[in-house]
Amino acid sequence: MADTESVDTHDTSNEAGEDPLQDLTDEQLFQLVEDTIRANEVLATETHMFEKYLERVEPKDMGGVTPGTGATPSQSSQDLVRRVDRKRSKSRSSNIDKSLRLSAEQKCDIAQREIEELREEIDKLKEESENVLDLYKAIMEEADLRLAETKKESYEFDRDIMKGSDKSNQGKVVAEKIVRYFEDRLRSRDTLIEKLRLKNSTLKVQKKKLHLQLKQLRIENQQYLEKIDERNQDLLRLKQMTGSTTQVLNSYKKKLSTLTMESERLKSEITSRNDLLTRIDSETTVVEEERAKAERRNKKLRQQLADYRVPEVMEYVSEKADLYELQKKVKSWERKVDIAEEGLCLKPLLPTT
Repeated sequence: MADTESVDTHDTSNEAGEDPLQDLTDEQLFQLVEDTIRANEVLATETHMFEKYLERVEPKDMGGVTPGTGATPSQSSQDLVRRVDRKRSKSRSSNIDKSLRLSAEQKCDIAQREIEELREEIDKLKEESENVLDLYKAIMEEADLRLAETKKESYEFDRDIMKGSDKSNQGKVVAEKIVRYFEDRLRSRDTLIEKLRLKNSTLKVQKKKLHLQLKQLRIENQQYLEKIDERNQDLLRLKQMTGSTTQVLNSYKKKLSTLTMESERLKSEITSRNDLLTRIDSETTVVEEERAKAERRNKKLRQQLADYRVPEVMEYVSEKADLYELQKKVKSWERKVDIAEEGLCLKPLLPTT
């Protein structure tokens, strides 16, 4: 595809000029033709694939188009040479080609769908071929059985009729023995046919019963499928309820954790408040006792204050003078005591006479 595009662009660039094939050698022309043939083969393959895709997707629009019609290499090369030899305008055709070209993604999508379609066709062909192979195997087995039966009958006929015939008749087979042999064979075949007919009728009855059972089982299967769907819907609802319940439970767990921490905090605070209350009670008891003592003392002082009488002025002056004299005596005695103590402290230091 890239080669054809390069050729087209080369043609459009040399529209008004000379013929581009004049400058090419024979080897280059041969290589150009080979490349063009390969590009046309690729284009033919892609065209065939796209036509199959369109025929499958829109079969009504493909009434007049036959899939798989592509130019042969010789025809494509001749058309290319004729197209290069002729001088024509490429502008309009190039614009139309650009508008009609598929993108790489669209090509990949179509190719992927065609591959999937081919895989499905291959699977169908495999299944059909397996069925045909099984049929041929069954036919061959039946043929082998019939061949074995034919050989067995031929051996028995040769053993009982041909070899058992009287030699005095010069090798001639006795007609009565042949007739008796075939009559026995026919009777055995009739007996076998009757047995097979009875077995066939029995199998038909069993098949009918099995069909009825299969029909009943299908009905039960449908009922069970409906029940399973109902149970699945119930399970889905229960899962949704479980999810919402889990969310609510998680929220309640968070609230419970918060409330538990708050409760622990309140317990510790209550304990500290109780200790404080105990201390306050003990302090209150001590304060009450001190208050009682203070009240008693206050009462006593009040009583003393009530009983107190102010002395006379002269008596107060004389008492004050006596107090002053007593203070002077106390000071003098304190001075004497200090001197005496100093003397006692110095006495051990004097020499003894």
